[in-house]
Formats: sequence, structure tokens, C-alpha cells
Amino acid sequence: MFNWDLVWFYLFQDPNLYFLKAAWLVLWVSVVAQTLGVILGLFLALMQMSKWPALQWIARAYLWFFRGSPLLVQVLLLWTGLPKIVPGLLLPDFACILVAFSLNEGAYMSEIIRAAIGAVDPGQMEASKALGMRYWVAMRRIILPQAARVVIPPLGNEFNNMLKTTSIATVIGMLELTGTARTFGAPTFNIFELLIVATVYYLILTTIWDVIQRWIERRLDPDRKPAISVNKSFGQRLLGFGSGRDREFAR
Repeated sequence: MFNWDLVWFYLFQDPNLYFLKAAWLVLWVSVVAQTLGVILGLFLALMQMSKWPALQWIARAYLWFFRGSPLLVQVLLLWTGLPKIVPGLLLPDFACILVAFSLNEGAYMSEIIRAAIGAVDPGQMEASKALGMRYWVAMRRIILPQAARVVIPPLGNEFNNMLKTTSIATVIGMLELTGTARTFGAPTFNIFELLIVATVYYLILTTIWDVIQRWIERRLDPDRKPAISVNKSFGQRLLGFGSGRDREFAR
């Protein structure tokens, strides 16, 4: 029989906060892995767009492997295969998950970023070069801030998916939300009830992120009328806000 009391206990009365700690683990693993994936994806995207065939080949081979094989298999290969390749080297479970998730996410973010850069009018780069800007300066100051508006929606979807994909970590014994539900539910055969608790926490995390993502998209909306600012840094132009001393009234 379904035990509602158990669900209620782990949601609101658990003195040890097992699921809250697991939710925090899910959150920080997702944030770190997604951040590393974005950085790696940016370099891979630039490698694909490079004029050097060797860099293009390396990037395409990387994408071929990490997009063509399941993430679960990649985690298991790293967890079980690395000690065989390098005897005695066994990564902690969280390190294994971070590495596997970051490498996998980098492959997908590479295609997203490459498409976003390609969506920027080529005339922007030509105008930048005409003004004497080097390629990397033009990318940092002109192209990437514009590409960010295209990247944000799919990036938000990728992070939402990352929050849920952390459940894969349970296969190597990591006590994230799904692993916590299985661990504490198995002795009393109440796994179903605790999986419902885990689902509630997943829904809370993804709902909060959905609100944040919509706020970011509104800040980057080109039709929005933000305050005009001069001498903004890359981060200020990317996020849509800057120093109050530089602001003027919007048109």
C-alpha cells in the first residue's frame, strides 16, 4: 500500500535533510558541469570555424564521439576504464561525474555556439576589421555579445536537462536525488514513495531555473528598451546591465 506518511516525512519533517542535501549536490554539479561545458563548447566551436584543417578535424572527431555515444556509457567508461588504463587511478564519484558531464555537454554546446556565431551578420566582422580590430578582439567585443542572445534559450534548455541528467550518477553510487531515493527506499521496499519525493525536488529546481531563464531572456531581448550606457564591459553588455554612473534615460 502506498505510504503517504513517508512522502510527507521526507518532504517536510526529515531532521537529517537527506533530500535537501541531495538537491544541493544536484544543483552544484549541474552548475559546474554546465559552466565547464560552455567554456569547452566555445573553444570547440572556434576550432570548427578555424582555417586550420587539423583543428577542425580534432573538433569534429570530439563531437563524433561524445554526441554519438550515450552519456551513461561515457560515465561507465571513465569510472571503470580509467583505473585499467592508469593503474591505481580511481576518481571520486563526483569528479567522475563532473568530468563526464562536462565533456559531453561541451560537444552539444559547441554546435549551439557555432550556430549562434553563424547567425550574426558577417558584415559585423568585416566592419570590425575595417576599424582595425584583430579577430579575437572583434569576437570578444562585437560577435560574442550578439551571439549570446541566440545562445541563451538553448543554453537554458541544456541546463534544465542537466539538472535531470544528474540522475545518471546513481549508477556509480553517487547519492544525488535518485540515488538517495533508491538507497533509503530499498530496505523497506518504499522506493516508489521516495522517488516521488525526488520528483518534487526535481520539479522545484527546474521551475526555479525556468523563472531565471525567462528573466535572462527578457534582459537580452533586442526589442526591450534598456537604459543607454557607455563604456560597458563585456559582462555588462552580455547581461544587460551596467554601472549606474554610466546610465542615461532610455529613448
